[in-house]
Amino acid sequence: MAITAQMVKELREKTGAGMMDCKKALTETNGDMEKAIDWLREKGIAKAAKKADRIAAEGTTLIEIDGNTAVILEVNSETDFVAKNEEFKALVKELAAHLLKHKPATVEEALQQKMDNGATVEEHINAAIAKIGEKITLRRFAIVEKGENAAFGAYLHMGGRIGVLTLLEGTTNEEVAKDVAMHIAAINPKYVSRDQVSEEEIAREREVLTQQALNEGKPENIVAKMVEGRLGKFFEEICLLEQSFVKNPDMKVRQFVESNGATVKSFVRYEVGEGIEKRQDNFAEEVMNQVRK
Repeated sequence: MAITAQMVKELREKTGAGMMDCKKALTETNGDMEKAIDWLREKGIAKAAKKADRIAAEGTTLIEIDGNTAVILEVNSETDFVAKNEEFKALVKELAAHLLKHKPATVEEALQQKMDNGATVEEHINAAIAKIGEKITLRRFAIVEKGENAAFGAYLHMGGRIGVLTLLEGTTNEEVAKDVAMHIAAINPKYVSRDQVSEEEIAREREVLTQQALNEGKPENIVAKMVEGRLGKFFEEICLLEQSFVKNPDMKVRQFVESNGATVKSFVRYEVGEGIEKRQDNFAEEVMNQVRK
C-alpha cells in the first residue's frame, strides 16, 4: 500500500524514530502501524519511543563562534538535573560543532545530516536519550555570519538559561557587542528598531490605546495626540535601540552603540523552555490513578 507522509509522521510521534526509519518500517510491514512499531523495536531503533510523549522543557542554550560564523542553539531535556549532566553538556557542544560545520537551514534538515561518527544527528541524539534516560530534543538554532568590520556579542545567563547572540557592524569590539547582549538578556526586546515593527502591530496597538483614552473620558480632539505619545512608550518597551541601557539608564541603547561607532545588525535571544507548555502534574490525581490500577 502507499505510505503517506501522515503515516510516517504518526509513527515518528509514537516511536521517536527517524523519518527514514519510519518510512522503511511502514514499507516493510505494508503500512501496518503496530507491526511497524514492533519492527522498529526489534531493530533497536525505537529505544527512545517511551520518552517521545514526555515534555522536555528544561535544558540549556549554547553559543559557539568560529571566525566569522556563530551558532546559538537550544537543546531541551526533561529535568534541570540532566541539563547540568556532563554527558548532556558534551552532546550540546557536539551538536553546536556540527551546526557550525554543516550549516543546515532547519532543525529537520539538521536531524538527517550525518555526523563525523557516521550516525545522523537524530540517531546521535537518540543514542544519548538511551544512555541518559530522558527525552532530549534539538529545539532550535540560528547560524549568523559576519563581515570583517563587525563583532559578535555572546552572553549566557545563569549557565545557559538565557542565551543571546548579537551582531554589531562598524566595530570589532566584542565587549561592546556583549554589553548589548547582556541588556537583551535582561530586558527582552522583540525588535532592533521601530522600523521592524509591522504596520499591523502598530495599527492594533494604536486602536487599543485610542479605545483606552476614550474609555478614560478624554476629549476626542486630544485623543490622537495622546495616543502618539503612548505609542512612543510602546516602542520603548519592544525596540532595543529605544530602551534605556541597563548599564547606564541615563542613555538609550542607540546612544551607547553609536558612541562606539557601531550599529546593531541583529540579535537572537533564546530562553530555555519559552513557549513550551509544561505539564502540571496533579499529585492527588496521580495517586488515584495508581490506586485504580
